[in-house]
Amino acid sequence: METKVLFVCMGNICRSPSAVGVLRHLVYQAGLQESIKIDCAATHDYHVGEAPDGRAQFVSRKHGYDISDIRARQITPADIKEYDLILAMDWESLSYLQQMGVRQDHHKMMLLMRYANDYEEATVPDPYYGGVDGFFKMLDYLEDACQGLFEVLSKRVTQYQVA
Repeated sequence: METKVLFVCMGNICRSPSAVGVLRHLVYQAGLQESIKIDCAATHDYHVGEAPDGRAQFVSRKHGYDISDIRARQITPADIKEYDLILAMDWESLSYLQQMGVRQDHHKMMLLMRYANDYEEATVPDPYYGGVDGFFKMLDYLEDACQGLFEVLSKRVTQYQVA
C-alpha cells in the first residue's frame, strides 16, 4: 500500500520543497521510499519551473537535505484526487486547496503543523521576504512537523505490510 504526500505553499520555492527534503530524508533512512511518495506544489504560478530559493537550499544543505532537484509547479485538480495527504503550510494555502477541491476530498487537506510535537504554531511562517534566519526557523518547524508526520506514516505503512 503506497501513501502519497503532497506539501503545498504559495510559491513552491521555500517551505514546501524544504518539507520534501526533510520527509524524504526520513523516508530514505527508514527504507520506506517504495511505500511513501512525496512531492510538493504551489497554489500560485509565480515560480513554476524554478529551483528552490537559494536560501532554502543553503539551510537545507546545512541540515543534510538536498532539495536542488525540485522544481516549482502549480497544484492541479488531478493532484487533489491522486494524493492521500495534502499538507498546507499556512491558512491561505489550506483555504485555496479547499476551494479547489470537492468536499469529499477535504478530509485529506490539513495544515502540516498539526503533526508538530515541539512547536505549537499552527502554520509554517513564510521566510521569503526576510533573511536567512527565517529559513533556519522555517526548517526547525518543518523538521518537527515532518518527524511527527513520519511517525504516523511509518505506522500506517507497517500495519499494511503486516496485514
